[in-house]
Amino acid sequence: MRVNKVDPFSLEIVKDSLIAIGDEMFYTLGRTSMSPIIYEVLDYACGLTDAQGQLLTQGNGVAGFIGNLSFMVRDTVKKFAEGKNLSPGDIIIINDPYSGGGSHLSDVGLVMPIYYEGEIVAFSANKAHWTEVGGKDPGSFTNDSTDIFQEGLQFPCVKLFDKGVVNQALVDIIQANVRFPDLSLGDMWAQVAALRTGERRFQELCEKHGKDVVTASIENLLDHGEQLARKELVSLQNGVYEAVDYIDSDGMGNGPFRIQVKVTITDDQFICDFRGSHPQVLGPVNCSYTTLVSDVRTIYLAITNPSHDINDGVFRPLEIIADPGTIFSAERPAPVSVYWESGSAGGDLVWKALAPILPKRLTAGHFLSVCAVTLSGKHHVTDEPFLIVEPSVGGWGAGEGQDGVRGQFCIGDGETYNMPVEIAEARYGVMVDEYSLRCDGAGAGEFIGGSGVVRSYRAMTDQQAVTVTFGRNKFLPWGFNGGDSGSPNEFYVEKANGEIDGPFGIYARYPLNKGDVVKLVTGTGGGYGHPFNRPAEQVAQDAKNGYVTVEQAEQKYGVLVDSVTYELRGETSERAQFRQ
Repeated sequence: MRVNKVDPFSLEIVKDSLIAIGDEMFYTLGRTSMSPIIYEVLDYACGLTDAQGQLLTQGNGVAGFIGNLSFMVRDTVKKFAEGKNLSPGDIIIINDPYSGGGSHLSDVGLVMPIYYEGEIVAFSANKAHWTEVGGKDPGSFTNDSTDIFQEGLQFPCVKLFDKGVVNQALVDIIQANVRFPDLSLGDMWAQVAALRTGERRFQELCEKHGKDVVTASIENLLDHGEQLARKELVSLQNGVYEAVDYIDSDGMGNGPFRIQVKVTITDDQFICDFRGSHPQVLGPVNCSYTTLVSDVRTIYLAITNPSHDINDGVFRPLEIIADPGTIFSAERPAPVSVYWESGSAGGDLVWKALAPILPKRLTAGHFLSVCAVTLSGKHHVTDEPFLIVEPSVGGWGAGEGQDGVRGQFCIGDGETYNMPVEIAEARYGVMVDEYSLRCDGAGAGEFIGGSGVVRSYRAMTDQQAVTVTFGRNKFLPWGFNGGDSGSPNEFYVEKANGEIDGPFGIYARYPLNKGDVVKLVTGTGGGYGHPFNRPAEQVAQDAKNGYVTVEQAEQKYGVLVDSVTYELRGETSERAQFRQ
């Protein structure tokens, strides 16, 4: 049935119902999961696609999953003979990094065909970060793997459920190969519950409005997304914009690695060409093409319409090009465990290229890395094994008319949350000694970069180990329009005997004993505009708030501040001359 034969009220009601289904799936998974990285951090996504795998709606925690679900469904449709070898009640499990919406093995996807009147009318899908999928290290993603086989179990788009009956052999294999089976299998069942919620609600929608009306509304939803995106494209300045940057290291002592992009904007196309970037590398900072797509889509949405609901119609004008076998489009068996280092860097390149023409929408550079931490050992009270798996917050860049935001997750993590101190101390064998803003005075500018944070874990037992992946350790968050660069992501170990080791960016399995403290320090974002243009009164207030020292106020901003009262005393001659 054609869209224009259905009344517009029905189209809108069904469209909004589809979006509501995605949200309900999202809440179902979060409320029934077992792992803090899901129910606290929100490292997962849920949504619906049409029968061809076009994304209709997505409830999202991490921005790095934007659009992954449609790739998962399309691979499922392709593998199972265009859906002919699927049946009602089937559920497919997939975490292949090189296809099927893959990122790294810890991000496990489930796909379920939705049938109505004997045919597939849609798919329910989700992806969630499991605390464990096996592999050589606790937490399953490490920063010194050299091939995919060291990183955990691989699920190559196979049936977890066949006509509603669970594949118990596969479940037994999972249980035997992960360190925390209750968490991993608990999360798996939460994903199943979310899929079935989506199936039930979609079938109810077909019952209420009819399949033809639902199909017409789907077409309308996708076409409307495309129309909004193209309307924004017309308002952008046509041209070709380029950026170059570097990825610090592969975790194996190699690097830095040059990356580049050429962005071409026309009235109807948004093309991001990454060809010429570094080939895939020995260590696990490689990403798959689908990861690159997700990260670029995040920036594309920020540029075109950040408030719009996500669907594949929105992305029709977007084209992403990358050479196969590169750090942005790795091929088997390249390791991809800490894939975000390259994926987020790809999105950041587009950001950097277009910031000069979109200063009101794109800020200076931010701390960029997920800054992932895994910390394992024995709990000091229960003597049970524990595992921390978490991202870190940091500083964002300043922009035209605004200081950078402080203590926020990187763009790849999106709308996720911190692990609360109380939960960390109760569940894990650590004490949180410090959780504070990093006020280092970096990112100076007319508008200052947002502060990173300091988070310190004190080991409460011997023989703990921490693996830390803090990218953007050497190549700092970039300043913009005369603003200074930010500061690096780094960590230190303050040992019980008083020794201090570090700083480090990437380190695998650093040993900790009782009383040792791992001090995690994330970067401050880049500044915007020349520091001498920041109002002197504001600089004095910054010094009072601790964002800069009295000495930095003078050296970087040319402002004289009393070290006791923090009252403004005047300006240096250099600042006065600059402002003339």
